[in-house]
Amino acid sequence: MAFAGRSAALRLAQVAAPSTRLATPKTVSRAFSVTRTSWVSDTPNKRSVVREREIPVTTYGAGQGQGERRTLDVPPGAAQVPHDSPVPPPDHDAVHPLSRRVYEAMPHTMRNMTVYGKTIIITGGARGLGNHMARACAEAGAKNIIIFDANQELGDQAAAELHDKSGLPVSFFKVDVRDGAAINAAVDSVVELYGCPDALVNAAGIADSNIKAETYDPAMFRRLIDINLTGTFLMCQSVGRAMMQAGKPGSLVLVASMSGSVVNYPQEQSCYNASKAGVVQFAKSIAAEWAKYDIRVNCISPGYMDTALNRVPALEAQKKIWKSLTPQNRLGGVDELNGLCVYLASDASRFMTGSNILIDGGYSCY
Repeated sequence: MAFAGRSAALRLAQVAAPSTRLATPKTVSRAFSVTRTSWVSDTPNKRSVVREREIPVTTYGAGQGQGERRTLDVPPGAAQVPHDSPVPPPDHDAVHPLSRRVYEAMPHTMRNMTVYGKTIIITGGARGLGNHMARACAEAGAKNIIIFDANQELGDQAAAELHDKSGLPVSFFKVDVRDGAAINAAVDSVVELYGCPDALVNAAGIADSNIKAETYDPAMFRRLIDINLTGTFLMCQSVGRAMMQAGKPGSLVLVASMSGSVVNYPQEQSCYNASKAGVVQFAKSIAAEWAKYDIRVNCISPGYMDTALNRVPALEAQKKIWKSLTPQNRLGGVDELNGLCVYLASDASRFMTGSNILIDGGYSCY
């Protein structure tokens, strides 16, 4: 009761106390702009936003001690919000490798964001997203590109085409990522030919979709897990051991999927989702284990991508649903993983490990 009485007394004292205002000298200058403003009235939801009609600009040029000041007028329509999502640029088939002259002319930050002089293995590099990432690594300065793929014909074709377009040394190894002995032999050969690889981009994988869990064939389930998850383990183990033996830092870039973090709709694909969730957790685990060897491990998790596998009439109805659930209202372009792939393989990401980066057009926001 004593505490209650004291609280009541304090409240009465606060109410009774006269308010005190501090006098502000008229000579004090204000810290905010006195430029004329108006309310944005494009939509009712934006009426709380203030828009400047003039923007003060100061430009500092070479040899100028003081900046040059000017005023930029803001057109009345500049606040309008575009209604259409930007269309990704068309896919360019040409490959322009980064030359030494251009590389040496780059500032330090940009040089770090290349893979100049690196030897890179790409699994699943004969086609699809893996092939586009192989091309990106070539353009970003890779010294040698090595493609691992289970398809002999497509692998030979992809390697020959990339070599013809880039002029770089490109090798193809027909390797099934379920075959640990073949992987070890191939990685040993890469080390003998080119030295220890600097990076692995593991893009090999398959997808089973529109299969209910209660009717899923156990043999199909094992096959998908073997390729997507066990294959990832075997590739990382072999390349990681080569890096450890060489005492060389490296980067392992694992292509997972947003399906490792969300449940897709409307299709049933429990096995695929489980396999990619396993890839994400495996990456985090070995990232922690192998940090002491300066080997980094990160995942790229794409959303729905506009690959050849998704360009079939049977998926048209589902693709409309996928787009409607994606804030950007489209599928990802086949080259829209390239920048992140190069970044994760480059020295610019050397303090980054154990991360899973989603590139899904905002799908996982909902």
